[in-house]
Amino acid sequence: MVSANEAAALPGDEPVGELSERDAEILSFERQWWKFAGAKEQAIRDKFEMSATRYYQLLNALIDRPEALAADPLLVKRLRRLRATRQRNRSARRLGINLDV
Repeated sequence: MVSANEAAALPGDEPVGELSERDAEILSFERQWWKFAGAKEQAIRDKFEMSATRYYQLLNALIDRPEALAADPLLVKRLRRLRATRQRNRSARRLGINLDV
């Protein structure tokens, strides 16, 4: 099994500063807003030729890298904050805690 960090260094990925070209494209793609359900997942398949699941695995590994934070601090901090909120809500549901108060 290949880790997300190893997969980030695929042949054909040329560095753009500290990030590969694909990593920079992923960050750029994440800046967009989507109006319709499923539109983003279809765009992921079309643009990156990978499943949405794999894309989100790569994105989560990418936003943990200091190079991504240096490249786009506002976006990376927003994505980290959203991820932390989802994790907190998921843990609360498992424990039977209501966070909606």
